[in-house]
Amino acid sequence: MGKIVALSNQKGGVGKTTTAVNLACCVAARGKSVLLCDFDPQGNASSGLGVSAAGKGVYGVLAGLCTVEQALCRTRWCDLLPSDITLAALEQELAGTENRAAVLRSLLAPLRSRYDFIFIDCPPSLGLLTLNALAAADSVLVPMQCEYYALEGLSQLVSTIRTVKRSFNPALDIEGIVLTMYDGRTNLTLQVAEEIKKYFGPKVFKTVVPRNVRLSEAPSHGKPILAYDRLSRGAEAYGLIADEFLKRCKGGK
Repeated sequence: MGKIVALSNQKGGVGKTTTAVNLACCVAARGKSVLLCDFDPQGNASSGLGVSAAGKGVYGVLAGLCTVEQALCRTRWCDLLPSDITLAALEQELAGTENRAAVLRSLLAPLRSRYDFIFIDCPPSLGLLTLNALAAADSVLVPMQCEYYALEGLSQLVSTIRTVKRSFNPALDIEGIVLTMYDGRTNLTLQVAEEIKKYFGPKVFKTVVPRNVRLSEAPSHGKPILAYDRLSRGAEAYGLIADEFLKRCKGGK
């Protein structure tokens, strides 16, 4: 059975989608079968791989407008379940339903046997969509920028993960913390990184993602960093993070 990893941080702009896209593609480049599930109504993970959901994405499957096979996109780098703004309607539609936290788990369950890894890009919030992702996942990977507000918000995310463990998914674990937009020249970056390492210890990935212009440019070209500029510092960092991730997972299946 494949492993499902949710990438979550309720604070926007911390490199969550950048990490989801590039980790998924780098893991696939190492010979693993990978599905990236875009579960964010902004659809940035989809556009970052040059895909438009056009009504046939995750929401289309959940709303019965299309099948999973019709929604699946096979990109040059990994498979993708795309998303768009229509997914925003799902929170309201699920609000009064009994199994509202389990719809994504039901969607992904038949796909687990087809992939070594399924990565879920969560929205930057702790609402019902993120709750669904955490209920479906085996573990949570937290991309985190080294700044004070990010540190403050991390406690909220940890609290949410504990709640999900108690109520919906007892096996859920924190896969790790990836430090993003890292600038080792500033005292604040070093101080926040030290605090995170004190609290999470070995859960913090050794490789950090530096501030890198090429990483910022790649999504506008609909490409992961390994296709846009494989010699950039950003590509090197995500390649090392993929290696570290696979080592932690002992090779997937």
